[in-house]
Amino acid sequence: MKRRTLRYKEMADPMVRPRYTGIATFMRAPFSEDWGELDVALVGVPFDGGVTNRSGARHGPREIRNQSSLMRRINQANGIEPYALCRIADIGDAWVEKPFELQGAHAEIAKFFAALHGEGVVPVSAGGDHSISLPILRAIARERPVGMVHFDAHCDTGDDYLGSKFHHGAPFRRAVEEGLLDPGRTIQIGIRGGINARDVWDFSRDSGMRVVPMEELYDRGPKSIMAEARQIVGDGPTYVSFDVDGLDPAYAPGTGTPECGGMSVLEAQIMIRNLQGLSLIGGDVVEVAPPFDPSGTTALVGATMMFEILCVVAHAIHARHAGEGREPAAQRRSQVD
Repeated sequence: MKRRTLRYKEMADPMVRPRYTGIATFMRAPFSEDWGELDVALVGVPFDGGVTNRSGARHGPREIRNQSSLMRRINQANGIEPYALCRIADIGDAWVEKPFELQGAHAEIAKFFAALHGEGVVPVSAGGDHSISLPILRAIARERPVGMVHFDAHCDTGDDYLGSKFHHGAPFRRAVEEGLLDPGRTIQIGIRGGINARDVWDFSRDSGMRVVPMEELYDRGPKSIMAEARQIVGDGPTYVSFDVDGLDPAYAPGTGTPECGGMSVLEAQIMIRNLQGLSLIGGDVVEVAPPFDPSGTTALVGATMMFEILCVVAHAIHARHAGEGREPAAQRRSQVD
């Protein structure tokens, strides 16, 4: 195939070409099916079979890819350039062959991430509804329970609902019960909204999770909350899960269960940036439902949060590799190329 001759050498890099060109990938990263050459995989999980009310998050990954063309190489706030630290690619979707069978669908997702985990690749994923976090944890936390920093309007530690225990309001209760999540190393930030039963989130508190209501976040501020979060998760392996309904609907109207009175985008960015230096093993952004937001704003916010998570995850991987005496990503990349 004949390649186009470029007038400007910098245009050889797809990330600096006009954003309206090319095939949409997460962050305009290269697409790759060669997992063995990667440190971080950007993964779509287009599944919303666990939604209890407004569906549509199955369309999230595609629209997040589209809006993520607005992301750039370097995080100006913390100076992290993830692509200089790690080998990163969009590996496509963990799509489900039988989406109408909830538990079977979760098993398919878990199998996909288990194969990725077996290659030593760290996932940063875009859902999909929040039920997808459970199969991801089944894959990457099977060796030992992990800690978690969880941004959300809801604790998602419910139980049976309409005959199912595996909906998007229960993944972290199931994860604790299955020995995947250490509740003593888990913090849930931004919890708010009306409830139908006073004990709806008792499992979180009774199991030892730290629940931070939105009112406390408002009173104390993001940096204070994150200083506590760092103490809670410590230096052990930690997962990051970001539900866009943790944000106020003014910033993210396109989601399944919006709750007024949430955090701003800037507050969320500040909190994710404060995860830098932790031993992060992956993360996800979930519940972007494009049908409820034709403007694309929610998907842009989802892409922004995904980029912020990618930056701190890449920083953590690079630090681990340096501690193990591995070559920097740039050197490994030049050898592969």
